Amino acid sequence: MVTVSPQKSDVSPSWVYALQLPHDPLAPRIARVTLRAVLAGHGMPQFADTAELLTSELVTNAYRHSTGPAALRLRGLGSARLRVSVWDADPHIPPPFDQGSGSLHPVPVEADGGRGLFLVCHYADAWGGYPLGDDLFGQGGKLLWCELGLSAADCRAAAA
Repeated sequence: MVTVSPQKSDVSPSWVYALQLPHDPLAPRIARVTLRAVLAGHGMPQFADTAELLTSELVTNAYRHSTGPAALRLRGLGSARLRVSVWDADPHIPPPFDQGSGSLHPVPVEADGGRGLFLVCHYADAWGGYPLGDDLFGQGGKLLWCELGLSAADCRAAAA
């Protein structure tokens, strides 16, 4: 009798969590608490501090610059990579996410805001943003995302 069993992999399967956030000043805190619980549950504490900062900045941006709800999506990409995405109903892609990863310009010293997303770009291994059509939650808007962790190639090299 022939049996088939799954092969053991050094990279755990991906997982996804989504959290609907109302337009509420507590949304960034709720997002941070959720993120920490998810990372602890999946054995990824190495990302907790940086991911908490980046998640807080993305959710705060959604709260400050949109009048409706937002959504947080956390995705584990194997055991060594995390993607954080935040959707909101405002279709405007803010700087520096509108310029691509190669063109970061400092925020003027006298500016009242605008530093949060620059922190995301500085601390994330990859980041981006794009406008959405009317297919997500029945609304348009935008999605800003960032990633932390080693790439698949880096994971293979580290395991060798």
